[in-house]
Amino acid sequence: MPVMIGMSGDQKGATPAYNSSIDHFRDDEYPSLRDVVYLDHAGSTVYARSMIQAYAADLQTNLYGNPHSDNTPSRISGVRVDAIRLQLLRFFGADPNDFDLIFTANATASIKLVGECMSHYAPSPMTSSSKRRGFHYVYHQDSHTSLVGLRQIANGGSVCLGDAAVKSWIQKGSQPKMATLFAYPGQSNMTGRRTPRSWPAQIRRNHKDTFVLWDAAAIASTSPLNLSDADSAPDFTALSLYKIFGYPDVGCLIVRKAAADALRQRRYFGGGTVDMVINSPSVRQEGWHALKTGSLHDSLEDGTLNFHSIAAIPHAIDTHDRLFCSMSDVSAHCAFLVGQLYGQLVSLRHSNNAPLCRIYTGSEHHGFGDASLQGPTIALSVLDPSGSIHGYANVERAADQERIYLRSGSVCNPGGMAYLGWVRMEDMKAAWNAGHRCSDPIQEVYGQTTGIVRVSLGAMSTKADTDRFVDWLSRTYIDRDIMSSPEKPQGSECSHGSECSLESSKHKETVGQMGRTRGTVKRIVDHIRRIFCQSAR
Repeated sequence: MPVMIGMSGDQKGATPAYNSSIDHFRDDEYPSLRDVVYLDHAGSTVYARSMIQAYAADLQTNLYGNPHSDNTPSRISGVRVDAIRLQLLRFFGADPNDFDLIFTANATASIKLVGECMSHYAPSPMTSSSKRRGFHYVYHQDSHTSLVGLRQIANGGSVCLGDAAVKSWIQKGSQPKMATLFAYPGQSNMTGRRTPRSWPAQIRRNHKDTFVLWDAAAIASTSPLNLSDADSAPDFTALSLYKIFGYPDVGCLIVRKAAADALRQRRYFGGGTVDMVINSPSVRQEGWHALKTGSLHDSLEDGTLNFHSIAAIPHAIDTHDRLFCSMSDVSAHCAFLVGQLYGQLVSLRHSNNAPLCRIYTGSEHHGFGDASLQGPTIALSVLDPSGSIHGYANVERAADQERIYLRSGSVCNPGGMAYLGWVRMEDMKAAWNAGHRCSDPIQEVYGQTTGIVRVSLGAMSTKADTDRFVDWLSRTYIDRDIMSSPEKPQGSECSHGSECSLESSKHKETVGQMGRTRGTVKRIVDHIRRIFCQSAR
């Protein structure tokens, strides 16, 4: 059983508590974490050694065949996949009578599946007009790119809303001419802030023919989903299992059976999702097919499932339960760590008392230490004594050299860029025209940063991890001015080797120099202002 050490405070939600048992088993269960600090759990967490050993023994002992065949190994695979499907539903607190689970490649594939299905949806399957089929799309500003991408297939148009606008839209209610899909993340993949779980029930009360898609990829990694109340649960919940267990690399879509009809009208069919297919020998006669009409997952799991990887899931769940007891305990442990880390970061100061870190919360009040408001993720910029920002990619590279692994950039969250001051679309397009790309960034465009440093914790994170990160950050950056920093110039690198043209490289260097020139002017003005204020006193 975990040994939990509580933290005083009046935070809402579960009381933060450090799981000291992790310090005793981590070297043995997670040998890949020895002598490193891994702070990118929001990207993927780490798998336990005993889980991999149990999974390997399973594959070495049992013969699993393609579930679409009818021989004994194939029937064993089919029965096992169905049992694992039910086990996962129970893990997420979802009653199989109220929910179905569809295996996918990852959360993005789950989201895409919903969009593809709803692009042909009509409240009445007999609707012939294409104008009535499809959906209107409403999505939250803090959405991952994978949610944003659904707007491209929303033939009823789309709109992006912030917190206040979402609340107003929910309260206003609507009776749309076509179906509406509302999508939002359970937790921002950039800042870690958590959004209300009450929205699906409120939408269901106030909006007709409106479905809710919940991106749970980030929140499910360190928090119980608890879908026990089908009436208040999202219609569609998308997630990736490797973010929870480290392995397998499998995703799933959890569907309220009450909303299943919204996914039954897609046009495409693949192997395993049809009972019969007849090809037409003539262009004058359409082909014919009969979709499977049993469970929803039978009609949507195209082709052969990744049944060997799915076989790892029971071992992942059993190992996770044995090491961490429950997702509630993981949540309490991570809330303790991120609350402590936040306190350490805001206390770091240069000798002129200027802060070392600027932390982006995505809301007016931070929720670090309160698992109902904040996940174990911190988005930050590292500042020099004048308040100028060290390049985020430079910080990541410097950390990497010390075997401290984190993430930097815009982290696939276009709406989150507003926290950095990128509000106007024309400004974002100007950055694109200047040569900035997510995959090949200019860290500063016209004096404004284009990304953040993201630190994210997981179930097996420890105090030693956060302490080592804070120690490295203070040793490396306190009282270090950007102009005297040994970091490489911002915007001067090309990640494509010889394929990158000299002209493009020079252009990026010019933009970077323009940004740094503005930063230098700002530092000179700040310095003169401080001298003036001191003489005035």
